[in-house]
Amino acid sequence: MRGDSLASHMVALGLVVAEFNRPITERMEERARDAAAEAGATVVETVHVPGSYDTPLAADRLARRSDIEAVTVLGAIVTGDTDHDQVIGHAVAEGLTDVSLDRDTPVTLGITGPGMTAEEARERVDRGADAVESAIELATNQ
Repeated sequence: MRGDSLASHMVALGLVVAEFNRPITERMEERARDAAAEAGATVVETVHVPGSYDTPLAADRLARRSDIEAVTVLGAIVTGDTDHDQVIGHAVAEGLTDVSLDRDTPVTLGITGPGMTAEEARERVDRGADAVESAIELATNQ
């Protein structure tokens, strides 16, 4: 990310965090908040939802707000005994893409998975920071 473009103005972010797999998403949220603070961005509002599948509606509500320039969505989709994680992952990605395009607001995907173990999810908590950095860059360079 280019630091010179970030200095031009402070970006106002909305954050959506899935509660499912909370020990993992809590660490993702911490990384996301740290990244926002380091970049001089402000997290205007954080919405916690039950699971990753529930994130598009919350992201849409935040993206509608005039005081939010970009939305970052955090979650962890861990594989199970069925293909349920794949179904959730595809539905969420499509839903969040629709929100971003419909609202003309950056919505970044900080959801890890599907197809990963809980250990792999724990190793990917920095995706929270990555998603915030992407949101700031997109909001700043529009």
